[in-house]
Amino acid sequence: MAIKVRLKEILEQREMSQRKLARKTGLTPNTINHYCSENIDRVHLSTLDAICKALEIDLHELLLFEDDKEFNEE
Repeated sequence: MAIKVRLKEILEQREMSQRKLARKTGLTPNTINHYCSENIDRVHLSTLDAICKALEIDLHELLLFEDDKEFNEE
């Protein structure tokens, strides 16, 4: 099972820029950009907490669990 961070999708739905979220969370724009990318392999709980609080969402709304075909074939 793969875990995907849905931040980019959520920001697009809310018509919110990464920069605005960075200001609301106190995180750097670089950090927000990293969490919006497809290639994220590590997350910090404090960062997820700040994002969820700023967007007023629960963690399960931010993270998506997907079937990982490669994992299932092993």
